[in-house]
Amino acid sequence: MEISIKLDTFETLMDKNTQTIYQLFSNAGAEFLSPAEMLKEKFAKVKAFLFDWDGVFNSAFKGEGSSSNFNEADSMGTNLLRFSHFTQKQDLPYIAVISGERNQISFNFSKRECFHGCYYKVADKVHALEHFCKQHNLKPEEICFFFDDVLDLSIAKVCGVRIMVNRDAGLLFKKYVRENKLADYITANNGANYAIREACEMLMGLNGTFEEVIRHRTDYSADYTTYVHRKKMVSTAYFTLQDKIITVDSSI
Repeated sequence: MEISIKLDTFETLMDKNTQTIYQLFSNAGAEFLSPAEMLKEKFAKVKAFLFDWDGVFNSAFKGEGSSSNFNEADSMGTNLLRFSHFTQKQDLPYIAVISGERNQISFNFSKRECFHGCYYKVADKVHALEHFCKQHNLKPEEICFFFDDVLDLSIAKVCGVRIMVNRDAGLLFKKYVRENKLADYITANNGANYAIREACEMLMGLNGTFEEVIRHRTDYSADYTTYVHRKKMVSTAYFTLQDKIITVDSSI
């Protein structure tokens, strides 16, 4: 009863926009493990985005010798989210993929979308996080991390905003994440059904930039053109883990 009263009180303090976003996404099946107003405050401090790959941009299904795929709806979501940050901060956010496996399509995607980095074959992902922070002079609390499974928890423990991609089969895992406060938001959709697009729109909705971002992109405005120019100047670097040291892979 005490917890319910506290949550109800917190909800009454939400501004109209935050309340609208909370209700819209909650009604769709998403879970705000951190109150929406608190998530909004945490997100305001974010300077970088990190994404797991398998199970986040896709279903995590692979055939023999194949690489897991992505979809254009999620790709557009990441682009709009970066532009949203650019409109507010007048600077590009740092952005990278961190994967425990080697996925050629993630390399292609990262290069096409001008991500700053793509880490692969990093079983202990905290090494990649430490490298990413040092390279870009970041603190973990300034990073928004999108993840789906056990390998990602070493990063989720310390990042400022944690977005968990849903998987219906992971009942005990979701229970563990909830009880240990390892996520701020669990998506309604899974990785095969545009969870990244959902999360990106939710975050833009919370910070009140969604409609402005859509207008700029629709009109291909001067601000959006400037953003695209800056984005295309980013050169993607590829990294892997060898003997617990992150090293550059210049062969990709």
